[in-house]
Amino acid sequence: MDIRKKINFDREGLEKYGPITIVAFGDSVTHGAVASGEINFETVYWNRLKQKINAVRNYMPVNVINSGIGGINAKESIPLTESRVLAHNPDLVIVCFGLNDINCELEVYLDSLKQIFKKCIDFGTEVIFMTPNMLNTYVADDVAEVYREYSKKTADYQNGGRMDLYMESAVKLAKEMNVTVCDCYAKWKELAKTQDTTMLLANRINHPTKEMHELFANCLFETIFGKGEIEANETASTMTKEA
Repeated sequence: MDIRKKINFDREGLEKYGPITIVAFGDSVTHGAVASGEINFETVYWNRLKQKINAVRNYMPVNVINSGIGGINAKESIPLTESRVLAHNPDLVIVCFGLNDINCELEVYLDSLKQIFKKCIDFGTEVIFMTPNMLNTYVADDVAEVYREYSKKTADYQNGGRMDLYMESAVKLAKEMNVTVCDCYAKWKELAKTQDTTMLLANRINHPTKEMHELFANCLFETIFGKGEIEANETASTMTKEA
């Protein structure tokens, strides 16, 4: 069900339709990875989105299922779509792949996204494709030694236009399939005009800092509810009514 309607349900609506259910489906960023070896489920974008929704409507429960897996790509996630995503009967699925898919052929990435989108659409749930952050643009001095070679590779992907091509192609596919796009990658590209975006990556390769997850949450909130204020109902009483 459209969460823009569901957010204002009262007790009767909650009894009939249940809470808002969102599934975040993606890779290590969705999983909650920050710096090397660090996972943080409190600061990750989907938790921040949940908090933003409840900030304007604290009566309606918002359940977010984290179906992100570190190191996974879109192709590997296709067979997980039913069991890890659709089995939860979500009102909304946030799909965010691309950081690991950059190591695959473009056609494989696009075909994999297409299959995931189609499974969600056929199921009848709303789906948003959220583009990820930029990769590093150089090898930072504090990159862990074990990742320095990979950091050179990802910097080449970013500076050489490969990442741009993958994101532009994925956005085009989503729009062709009438999938809503939350283009966070475009926002990172804008930041890159005035900031060192490599320093906005906690592992200096592909994991945003805790603070940068706010950008994803803000972009998602705006994509879902629009730029205007949500006309939320007054908070309903949670006290049991007398018979």
